[in-house]
Amino acid sequence: MTSNNQSTVWIKRPLAIFAENAEEGIVLQGQKILELVPLGQSPKSQIDEIYDASDSVLLPGLINTHHHFYQTLTRAYPEALNKELFPWLKSLYKVWANIQPEMIAVSTELALSELLLSGCTTASDHHYLFPSQLESAIDIQVEEAKKLGMRVVLTRGSMSLGEKDGGLPPQSVVQTKEQILFDSERLIKTYHDSSEGAMTQIALAPCSPFSVTTELMIETAQLAKQYDVRLHTHLAETIDEENFCLEKFELRTVDYLESVGWLSDRTWLAHGIHFNKEEIQKLGQAGVGICHCPSSNMMLASGICHSLELEDAGSTIGLGVDGSASNDGSNMIAELRQAMYLQRLRYGASKITHQKAYHWATKGSAALLGRDDIGEIVVGKQADLALFKLDEIRFSGSHDALAALLLCGAQKADRVMVAGNWKVIDGRIIGQDSSELMSRHSDAAKQLRQLSSL
Repeated sequence: MTSNNQSTVWIKRPLAIFAENAEEGIVLQGQKILELVPLGQSPKSQIDEIYDASDSVLLPGLINTHHHFYQTLTRAYPEALNKELFPWLKSLYKVWANIQPEMIAVSTELALSELLLSGCTTASDHHYLFPSQLESAIDIQVEEAKKLGMRVVLTRGSMSLGEKDGGLPPQSVVQTKEQILFDSERLIKTYHDSSEGAMTQIALAPCSPFSVTTELMIETAQLAKQYDVRLHTHLAETIDEENFCLEKFELRTVDYLESVGWLSDRTWLAHGIHFNKEEIQKLGQAGVGICHCPSSNMMLASGICHSLELEDAGSTIGLGVDGSASNDGSNMIAELRQAMYLQRLRYGASKITHQKAYHWATKGSAALLGRDDIGEIVVGKQADLALFKLDEIRFSGSHDALAALLLCGAQKADRVMVAGNWKVIDGRIIGQDSSELMSRHSDAAKQLRQLSSL
C-alpha cells in the first residue's frame, strides 16, 4: 500500500485500539484515515483490501520529541559511566568533536531504524555539534530520513559559548553567531515543509543556556518568528544548570528564557524538571511545552518532571527518548513504560494511567511539534500507525491488551505504517539488512573511539 494508492483498506477488528468508537477498526485511503468503524458496525466505505488485526493492539504512530541520533555511537561509553550531567558532557564533548560525516549518516539511520521498530513514526532530533567537518550534518540527516520514509523534525542546534568564554563545550565544537544564523536560515529555506502531512520540518534549537550566548538566543527566536518555525532547547534539567544561570546571567532558568524572548507557544523544552510553582504557572500561561525524558532523567539522576502541575498550568507534555548515550536506547514503546512508572513515583498509581502515557507519546508529542495532522486515530489525520502483537512469553496471562502492552513491557512493533505506507512488517523494516546496518554502525563507533584516543 502506498500513499498514491487511493484504494480503501480496512484494518479490521484489532485486539485493542487507542481510539474512541473504532472497536471494529479503521479504514484508510491513501495516506489518511478515512473512517472509524464503531462496535457492531461495518465500514460505510467500499473496501478494496482487508488487514486482519484481530491479534494486534493498534496505536497511533508514536512521536519522539527529543533525541540526539549521533549518540548511538557512544552508548555505555567507559569514560562517561556513573556521572551526572555536567561531568558526563565534558567527558563526551571531546569524543563527539571527532565525528565524521559518514558517522552522522549511519548513526542517524540506526537511531531512526530503532525508533521505527518500536512503533515510532515521527522523530525530532536535536543536533548541535558542528565542528568544521560536520557543517552539513542536518543535510545528511534529511537524506537518511527520506531513505527510511519516516517523518522528522530536525532541529538545527548550536553551541557558541565555549570554555574560554565561560561555557561548557570545548572551542572545537562551537561556531560563531553569524555562522549559526546563516545556516539556520539556509536549512529552513531548503527543507522546511509547513504543509499538511509534511515529512520533513526544521526547528531552531540552541543547545542550552550553558553553551550559547544571550545574543544567539535572542536572534534565534527572532528568526524562528520570521519563518514561523518552532524553538527547542534543553532547560532546567539539573540543579547545576540552575546554578550556572544564576551565576552567569543572575537569573533563574525561566526568567532567562523570558529575557531572551523564548516564553511563547512556539517553544518546547527538553526535560523541564527544576521549576518552582511560579515558574510552572508562567510556562503554562505562555503555552511552552515540555518533553519528558524519563530514562535519561533516571540514568543521569537529574530528577522527575512535574508533569501534572505543568499540564494543569497549561503546558503540553510529550515524550522523548533523549540521546542514546544517556538512555542508552531509542525505544519509544519502552519509554512510555518508563514515563508511566517514573511519574507514578511522584503522583501515585491512580493518577498516571497507561492511557495518559499513550496520550503523552501521541497527541501530546504531536502538539509539542506544532502538528495537528498526526498523533491520533481520527478521520482526516495521517495514516501513521503502530501494531503490536502479544505473542511473546512476557504477555502470557494478560487480560487488558492495551494495558498489557506497557505493563508487560513491549519492546517491538509487529507492523508500522507511515503516511499509508507499511514500513515494518513482521517486526522487520522493509528492504533493510539490519545485520549490515549494525556492522557499519559498530565499525563507525570503533573508529570514533580510535580517533578520540589519538
